[in-house]
Amino acid sequence: MTAYNTIPASELRTAAYDLYAGGQNCLMSMFANDERQLNGYFAIYCLFSVGKKMEVLKAVLAEKEKLEFPSITPKISGAAWYEREIYDMFGLEPLGHPDLRPLALHENWPEGIFPLRKDFANRTPVPIAKKEFNMAGVEGEGVFEVPVGPIHAGIIEPGHFRFSQAGEGIIRLDAKLFFLHRGIEKAIEGLPIERAFYQVERISGICTVAHSLAYCQAVENIAAVVIPPRAQYLRALVGEMERLYNHVGDIGNICAGMGFAVGIMAGARMKEYIMRVNEALTGHRFLRGMVIPGGVRLDITKELMSEITEMLNQLVPDFDEMIGLFKGNNAFLNRVETTGIVPREAALDLGIVGVGARASGVDMDTRRDFPYGCYPSLKFDVPVYTSGDVAARLWVRVDEVAQTVKLIRQILEKMPQGSLKVTIPDIEPYSSGFGWCESPQGNNIHWLMVGEDNTIYRLYARSAAYPNWPALTVAAPGNIIPDFPLINKSYELSYACVDR
Repeated sequence: MTAYNTIPASELRTAAYDLYAGGQNCLMSMFANDERQLNGYFAIYCLFSVGKKMEVLKAVLAEKEKLEFPSITPKISGAAWYEREIYDMFGLEPLGHPDLRPLALHENWPEGIFPLRKDFANRTPVPIAKKEFNMAGVEGEGVFEVPVGPIHAGIIEPGHFRFSQAGEGIIRLDAKLFFLHRGIEKAIEGLPIERAFYQVERISGICTVAHSLAYCQAVENIAAVVIPPRAQYLRALVGEMERLYNHVGDIGNICAGMGFAVGIMAGARMKEYIMRVNEALTGHRFLRGMVIPGGVRLDITKELMSEITEMLNQLVPDFDEMIGLFKGNNAFLNRVETTGIVPREAALDLGIVGVGARASGVDMDTRRDFPYGCYPSLKFDVPVYTSGDVAARLWVRVDEVAQTVKLIRQILEKMPQGSLKVTIPDIEPYSSGFGWCESPQGNNIHWLMVGEDNTIYRLYARSAAYPNWPALTVAAPGNIIPDFPLINKSYELSYACVDR
């Protein structure tokens, strides 16, 4: 169970600013919970990383009080989306927030209906509202707007981007996402932990293992169980296989942002090879069905271990050859260097995670900083670059591919014998806690409160994409629109992870 520093909601701003300490500590997540059935109040949780530990503020707001709290966004920019979502889903108003336009709920959602409150039934029919959503832009002589999306030319999910331009240069970018928000957190309320897991596992295809791990580790932390060593290594194996195919594919996709066909095809071919090995390992190309609460479902044979080793032996020279094409190509380097810069200060302010953070000089990786599973027994480096541009995000991925290969070889070499699973015991009702892991895009954080009979009272799932999407609004200005696909693909953010 997690220990919380409980305070009145009116004191949230002061307490959060003290923990934030001028940006020295990072706001990792912020969310709300309707606990009126338990103790008569709403609660707002703020998770901070403070050095090498996590600290949680719990701000409580009684139902009889005015449902508002002081916004922390004026000083902690990374809180902006979190507070907007709290307002959407719970109707708790962050006073002093600079932009309270709807986030997860669009203009077709009626006012005064808050879907994550406990008194809102899951399948309640909701009338369609016809409100306006005002996109933020820039006015002035010679300024015009370019709308892109939400329907795109590629086979991708919907997102709307509105560029304010003067000539070819981008002055401002405003983005609108959450077009396919599925209400997963509401849908699994009341479900048994094991049954809810299958929807959590499917939040996003490319982060199957990451969401599974964060959820299962939340369950196991609350239940105070330790999974067997072999299960820890098998979890790390599929987690690194997920990172490997994502990074190799994402590097190819960066090439798609500039029409570099050789890189596109090379990345796609290598990704396909890895995903076929994924299927041999778990029965699913996206590695579904391996991680489960309490351990893993499948074991690995010596033949499969040999197949993975053979894949790595073929992949490494193939991948190095592709990267050699980049480094010797001035036309390629001119497109990626100094494009889409996110300075370190902006990365810290927004709470950016993963590749995007490490490319902007933020040395952070939960596998090392808040280690879980077998990672304390494994040796790896965390690549960090400082230029904050597309090139830096590319080179971080390139270096992480090498580190991932190194990790997979260690995992296979050190694989212990033993059982695969422990039983999740009966958990004390209304216990709560966090689970986290380092996904290919950055850290995923799940918070779970268990209800009666090991059911879900509340799950909050924050993917790495959630704090990273706002980075595009910093990276795009000062560039030209043809560079935006390149900037976007250098982050390679999941829409599904926020459309949870």
